[in-house]
Amino acid sequence: MTARILATVAAATALTGCMSFGDVPTARVGQATLSYANGAPAGTVQLLESGNRLRVTAAVVGAPEGVHGFHLHQTGTCARPDFTSAGGHLNPEGKNHGTLDPDGAHLGDLPNLIVAADGTGTIDAMLSGDRADAIAAIFDADGTAVVLHAGADDYKTDPSGDAGSRIACGVVSPT
Repeated sequence: MTARILATVAAATALTGCMSFGDVPTARVGQATLSYANGAPAGTVQLLESGNRLRVTAAVVGAPEGVHGFHLHQTGTCARPDFTSAGGHLNPEGKNHGTLDPDGAHLGDLPNLIVAADGTGTIDAMLSGDRADAIAAIFDADGTAVVLHAGADDYKTDPSGDAGSRIACGVVSPT
């Protein structure tokens, strides 16, 4: 019996890594399905409550190998082929772009997503700010999109991080 308990604790510890119990996701509040310009599936995105914060997790498939900008965009529309209908990055506080900006990043800034040679990649990132404020901004009247870019985000160029064209997009919907 003790061995089973220890195994369960070890598995839970491995799954949570360096998270505190306040950071462990407790509920899914949103999701998106990413698609490429040709309509092919590109992956999935989940928004998860983690204490008083909001976590974004995503898995992509079929993407070009390399480093790609990955952002929340201000409008929940993904019109093909260029996805510019999603607008700029989600930025309800009017901040500059990038985690390297001395004033801090805006809400839509996420870490780069790294895609392996097999076309797959994942990301797990915590949004800045309070969970309730983030949820209100994401699920506002015109919604929010998640966009995968062709190039890497440099974390400093305003307003977009110089991440290049938009290669996949998905509209975030509440769960």
